[in-house]
Amino acid sequence: MDGSTGADFSVTTSAAASSDGLADYSRRDRVWDVHRSQAQDVEAIYASAGRYERYAQRMHQCSGELRFGRQVDPETGEIGLRLREAHFCRVRHCPVCQWRRSLLWLARFYDALPAVEAAHPGARWIFLTITVRNCDTADLRATLTAMNKAWGNLTRRAEFAQVLGWVRTTEVTRGKDGSAHPHFHTLMLVSPSMLSGAHYVKQERWVQLWRECAKLDYLPYVDVRGVKNRDKAKGEVLDPAAAVRKAAAETLKYAVKPGDMVADPAWFLAMTEQVHKLRFVATGGVLKDVLRVDDESQEDLVAGDSEGKGEDDASRLSFTWRGTERKYRRYPRRDVAPSPAG
Repeated sequence: MDGSTGADFSVTTSAAASSDGLADYSRRDRVWDVHRSQAQDVEAIYASAGRYERYAQRMHQCSGELRFGRQVDPETGEIGLRLREAHFCRVRHCPVCQWRRSLLWLARFYDALPAVEAAHPGARWIFLTITVRNCDTADLRATLTAMNKAWGNLTRRAEFAQVLGWVRTTEVTRGKDGSAHPHFHTLMLVSPSMLSGAHYVKQERWVQLWRECAKLDYLPYVDVRGVKNRDKAKGEVLDPAAAVRKAAAETLKYAVKPGDMVADPAWFLAMTEQVHKLRFVATGGVLKDVLRVDDESQEDLVAGDSEGKGEDDASRLSFTWRGTERKYRRYPRRDVAPSPAG
């Protein structure tokens, strides 16, 4: 490759002379091998069930080739790879697409965050998790429908009046007994008085509110906590924006853990049928439509993370998925040389 950028790149990736995996070129992109391997397992489950053969066919073509551009950090001079071309199947439970979709939503949330906080100075963030008891997988659709109705009831309660905006996602995990455990993760922007003032709502009150709104005959598990700029596990102090981003990442993670998908294929297929066409993401108040969940293109998923934005030298490095190795490897025949200016 010509130019200083190309020379630097050849030095940075000298290890790739003997090992041409994507992970060897970019440590940041090692995660691709993990997600694509999970997708291969899920594809096999769908292929085993005749009614989901089309899902399997689409997933087989998902992210088979990744083409990256090269970018140079203007401050450090470090060269990184940025995804520029790929095809995604967009099957709901494809682990690759679920991951890219989460990155897309996070990027949109991050982009909107400064304007939202500027419009509501002093507002605080709360992270709320609400659950119901595990249900039989055959009852999952009815349970989720009831939970969504109960959430609507909750938003109309007086205590909720101090919530300025919210982002709510649904997660379904597999119980050890093969049951389903649906629950909501919610990130809420609230008036300051809701955390330490006249409108403070205790955790016990949140439990009672959810019990009443969902018409439960037991005390459900509810966890509510203010978003703080301290990571107790790591002993780190975060800046306020980083703390909110961390809470958003927890809210917008996977809807179903890939590990649960492959641990029990029968459970996963039954769950797939139960949640067909159900919405797992909702927003309201000043955060309504901030994620634009219905606005999703191939290009959006390619540039899903904010780190993938910006200019590059127009080069393209190609990597293809090797299913038998469960690894992305270089495919030089599909490369594009950098522009003369690079």
